[in-house]
Amino acid sequence: MVKKIILIFSTIALLASCGGGPAQKQEEPIPPIGFRVNKYEHDSTNVKSGETFPGLMTRLGLSRADANTLYSRRDTMFNAQKMRAGARVDAYYTPGDSLRTLEYVVYNHSKLKKTVFKCTDSLYMWNYYRPTSIEKKYVDVTIHSSLWVDLLKAGLTEAATGQMVDLLANDIYAWTVNFFSLREGDRFQVIYNQKVSEGEFISLEGIECARYSSGPDGLYALRLNHEGLGKNYFDETGKNLRKAFLKAPLKYNRVSSKFSLHRKHPVTGKVRPHTGVDFAAPAGTPVRAIGDGRVISAGWTTTGGGNVIKIEHNRTYTTGYLHLKGFAKGIKAGARVTQGQIIGYVGNTGVSTGPHLDFRVWKNGTPIDPLAMKSPPADPLPAKYKPELDSLVVVYKDIFESGKLPSVE
Repeated sequence: MVKKIILIFSTIALLASCGGGPAQKQEEPIPPIGFRVNKYEHDSTNVKSGETFPGLMTRLGLSRADANTLYSRRDTMFNAQKMRAGARVDAYYTPGDSLRTLEYVVYNHSKLKKTVFKCTDSLYMWNYYRPTSIEKKYVDVTIHSSLWVDLLKAGLTEAATGQMVDLLANDIYAWTVNFFSLREGDRFQVIYNQKVSEGEFISLEGIECARYSSGPDGLYALRLNHEGLGKNYFDETGKNLRKAFLKAPLKYNRVSSKFSLHRKHPVTGKVRPHTGVDFAAPAGTPVRAIGDGRVISAGWTTTGGGNVIKIEHNRTYTTGYLHLKGFAKGIKAGARVTQGQIIGYVGNTGVSTGPHLDFRVWKNGTPIDPLAMKSPPADPLPAKYKPELDSLVVVYKDIFESGKLPSVE
């Protein structure tokens, strides 16, 4: 009899669990940020210049007493003195509440770090770090308008496009491709890594390989991750794409006066040699050393050059940077500099009609035209890495020819 009763109750329970009663709606799990943002009314604002933490919180609707309590509990969790003017702040309010009760405030330190403030009941805070991952991507663009526009059309975000153009133009192909003279039909194929968070692009994490094609020939740029190779890229034969000298001491520039042995000076009106190249640029534009070397002088000259830096690169080449507004920290006679290092800033000192950089090069003590200078090549890939390079070329060539990355099992 007891067994029959147990069996009956078990059958009833089983039927109930199989749909005999109303189904229980399962609540969504709380997301990693710590609360369900879609349950609240959302407003967004920015920190004002000079605004304090209590001032920000009361502006968003928190009482002064609660704002001061949160401020006193910040400890090491949140440095209110480092609140950045312009930083985005998200406020979340109770929906349908005419009083607009402030429930949560999220201060965005960056794309990845946020501080969340609980503004009702127990006042407290916590830091939230968005999860990130690295994705390998491939992009193939043929120039129709410009590299920038065509990368955007290929689906890259503005941030990714900006970082990729900068890396391709100012690092990888800075010595081999004239990015100001790209022609329609030129092609860039790039295998790169990007950091993403919850589907959002965060940063470009490096280019593994690129191929630039203008006509039938393609110029490879491969990077091998070995100590001692630095940020150098090599072509498929192991030749270093980096040269001993940059093409110019400014990233983006226009030439306002070329090398000439008979130029009429714009200030004095006299005809005399101008053994350099003038690059027009706004005052304060960073000036880069075109190669590794040693500063032999940095200071004011009485010969019209104003603030001048001279760098000895080797026994053959010396460079000069004239009319500078000032010098970068640590730049003085005897200081060592590396290629691309900021050494000073464009100015208008000395005999000058406006902000510009007068750039000069001497070869064995004789001035030469910087625009016609043939830069000595940097060191090639060490022979011990050549087999690895050959293997990578096969892999990357297959990707470029097939137009897709290999599938990951």
